[in-house]
Amino acid sequence: MIGYITLGANDIENTGAFYDAIFASLGTRKSYDTASAKAWQTKEGTPIFSIITPYNGHAATAGNGVMIALKADSPEHVNKLHAKALELGASNEGAPGIRAGGYYCAYFRDPEGHKINFHCEAY
Repeated sequence: MIGYITLGANDIENTGAFYDAIFASLGTRKSYDTASAKAWQTKEGTPIFSIITPYNGHAATAGNGVMIALKADSPEHVNKLHAKALELGASNEGAPGIRAGGYYCAYFRDPEGHKINFHCEAY
């Protein structure tokens, strides 16, 4: 159902380095890399996560109410990924723990202010 997700970035190199480290922890590879856009995916034909500098030349802003959820393998993996994001300069938006619906989740904002969630089914 989802082909790709694109988030705006004002500092494409810094934000790209942030996601390089995050996606390396998820076993995801970079599939596209230019001066104005970077993208990652698990393998050819799977959904793509990308960042771009806005084509209209205006500043990128984080959408209010928008959140991207990235699936982790286990609660321990969620903990590790959340800690890695914070180590890389992300801000904490919700410590790891069990949430409604039986999910184990953690939340952060990336260097550009986008809200991201790591989650897995709680065991």
